[in-house]
Amino acid sequence: MRIALLSYRSKAHCGGQGVYVRYLSRGLVELGHEVEVFSGQPYPEDLDPRVTLTEVPSLDMFGGPDFPRKVRFRDFRDRYDVLEFVTTKTGTFAEPLAFGARIAHLMKTRAADFDVVHDNQSLGYGLLALKRRGVPLVATIHHPISRDRRVELDAARLRKKYGILRWYGFVKMQARVARRLPVLVGVSDVATADTITDFRIDPERFRVVPLGVDTDVFRPAGPRVPGRIVAIASADRPLKGVAHLLDAVAKLRVDHAVELQLVSALEPGGATEQRIAELGLTDCVTVRTGLSDAELAALLASAEVMCVPSLYEGFSLPTVEALACGTPVVASRAGALPEVVGDAGVLVPPGDAGALVTAIDGLLRSPEERERLSVAGRARAEERFSWISVARATVRAYEDARGDAKC
Repeated sequence: MRIALLSYRSKAHCGGQGVYVRYLSRGLVELGHEVEVFSGQPYPEDLDPRVTLTEVPSLDMFGGPDFPRKVRFRDFRDRYDVLEFVTTKTGTFAEPLAFGARIAHLMKTRAADFDVVHDNQSLGYGLLALKRRGVPLVATIHHPISRDRRVELDAARLRKKYGILRWYGFVKMQARVARRLPVLVGVSDVATADTITDFRIDPERFRVVPLGVDTDVFRPAGPRVPGRIVAIASADRPLKGVAHLLDAVAKLRVDHAVELQLVSALEPGGATEQRIAELGLTDCVTVRTGLSDAELAALLASAEVMCVPSLYEGFSLPTVEALACGTPVVASRAGALPEVVGDAGVLVPPGDAGALVTAIDGLLRSPEERERLSVAGRARAEERFSWISVARATVRAYEDARGDAKC
């Protein structure tokens, strides 16, 4: 089968999109399929050499330290750049909309090259143009972004709520497009149920396909650093619950020599940086970014505890990667996290710093419990999460989409 895999941005890590694109495309070519990835910036790294990458350049207004970055007249190449610029200036995140328009234009001449087009949660209006042309379509929805919007609105002061509503204006587009696509892939039962509720989608359109982990890369390795806690946040947003973890670390360091390794691309001068300074944690919090898979695996395997304090997760690849590394997990009882962790970790109420303190403190004091969870986590990762099985199940969704397009 000839497959076009779409991703409006593909971070190397600190975000599931790049990981999903890299490993799903590899699994698909392992099964004998032809895969071409179409991606906006940042482009995916370390794709399998058998996978073709087609770059779909954008203005990339949020790709640098200053965002939105200043755009000069000579930066504009076409009307899609104008669309991205103008939409951003209205306060709305424009990348999904502009990427969809670019793909619709590209596929005017390329659609016949593929048996199916698979969108990775851009859900732009351009997909509807492909549907009208009879192109078989599948879209993965990792979780409804309406959940992110809800958490940010609840956390924001009144004067900032309008700006948040403007920023998340693209969510209405995603819901409208998702309702019109014949086959959708969800990554967990919880995230799928939430998407069905928030986007008002027929449940029959969904196929639930959990994500996978490379257990050869993510595995236990060497001694662990006493007191080391690792957390991964794909965005500097309230949804990730980092503020609650920082509060917990400030209390834990009274009785423990702890260090927090935070893997995240923080906004310069943003809320997380400010909170680290306010709590006097600059000496025990290290922010890491741009890690390769091997570097991330080594970091996870070096920790005594992996903490996932998110207020909501549609799946959480970093959690599965920690399980594969045999690193004991403390996670919020939120979204799909209980579904992912099972009995191989400690679950706490979301947004409860005190509960995080109790759970992490208990693990730091008990080598026996850490060892028990380490063995259980590794076994769970090996038994339940495989990228080849993800690829096989995704191909079945492709076959359903092709059958629907012929009707």
